[in-house]
Amino acid sequence: MRLNLFAVSVALLAFSFLAACGGDDSPAASAPAATKAPAPAPVAKAPASTVPDDLPEALVLGLAQFPPRGKGPPKPLPATMTFLVRQGGEWKASQIEDAESDVFHKVLHYTTPAGEDRLLSGGGTQAMLKLWTKNDQGYEAETIWQKDFGGRFSRMRDVEIGDLYGDGRSVIAVATHDQGVVALVKPEGDGYVVEELDVEPDTFVHEVEIGDLDGDGVLEVYATPSEPNRLDGSSQSGRVTRYVPARGEGRVVVADLGDRHAKEIFVDDLDGDGKDELYVIVEGNYDKKSKRLTRPLEVRRYVAGTDPKQGTVIAEFDDYLGRFLTAGDLDGDGEKELVAALKSAGVWVLRPGDDSGSPWDKELVDAQSGGFEHASIMADLDRDGRSELYVVSDNDGEIRRYAWESGKLQREVIHKRTDGNTVFTWNIMPIPVELAP
Repeated sequence: MRLNLFAVSVALLAFSFLAACGGDDSPAASAPAATKAPAPAPVAKAPASTVPDDLPEALVLGLAQFPPRGKGPPKPLPATMTFLVRQGGEWKASQIEDAESDVFHKVLHYTTPAGEDRLLSGGGTQAMLKLWTKNDQGYEAETIWQKDFGGRFSRMRDVEIGDLYGDGRSVIAVATHDQGVVALVKPEGDGYVVEELDVEPDTFVHEVEIGDLDGDGVLEVYATPSEPNRLDGSSQSGRVTRYVPARGEGRVVVADLGDRHAKEIFVDDLDGDGKDELYVIVEGNYDKKSKRLTRPLEVRRYVAGTDPKQGTVIAEFDDYLGRFLTAGDLDGDGEKELVAALKSAGVWVLRPGDDSGSPWDKELVDAQSGGFEHASIMADLDRDGRSELYVVSDNDGEIRRYAWESGKLQREVIHKRTDGNTVFTWNIMPIPVELAP
């Protein structure tokens, strides 16, 4: 009975933790292994020999973890970065921890104004943005922004980097919880200054993206403010907002989602016309009693000038939660594919239809893959001109690589977790191999 009580405590604590980190609409979703996947689809497994023995880039993952049952108090472990390096024909895993945080929502490569390579992390419970310098003793962290936002939670929820002013500076755009702060962290002199573009009480901003939808050469910032997450499957309102820092342009709503909301957006030029498009995962709803979907998850597409209430639905899925979109050229044909990694419905490749207003073609890559976040990224780590797809299936404790071989995507498990921890992987990114331990 003591073990059962411990398990309940872990589940309740994880449930509260997830609400703070962006939440979930399903009370059962705090335990990744409990997610039921769709019927299995065949996935080819690639032999390890298809991957070069050494790769010039590595992968870094941002994690939150809870201890296994019976091995410590039911509280979050320190925030963890996991690194995967391909060396000597093997994928080698290592990690570092930060005792000042319980989650890394984002870890990525950042180049300082002096041209130095650093790791950049955003996390919580204390909202902290840090630069990590690798040295002979390990890593030294410098906090470049820390703030208590004054609400129930203080978290750096998402981070993107871009030359927002056209002057060569790598400006950091940040989305936060839970007072609707969208901010820029800008290199200035020997340090960094913070400009808060937007503040909105009792608002979660889950995602920030940078791009150029109108093709004028000036980068825009996009964000996803929404009502605090509800945990009963009911509707909640949300929007996608735009800011143009170089012009001093503040909040403009570019996607009005009404009584629905989005936690994931993606900006990229997928049609090759020289202008980016905005892709939005609009989350589904379900009936709390029956646990049946009442509205499916949608992926919507917006171009410059789209009526905020008229985004084009390019795909629908029998799921309610999707946290990752990524794009790249998987098959080497010169055209990018869009990949959606959904909580329960698996991993899908989306390709444009015959015209811009028609639904896109959907191809199920892997039905046996899932997780609360389901972190994924396209990256050409072997630099052969084709992107590989890297996906973290927290349901299975596996990190998987999908590469185009013999006319189809081949799957390889490149790392399997064995410590028994409950893990939520919040992001996965490519980094120079020199930044890994």
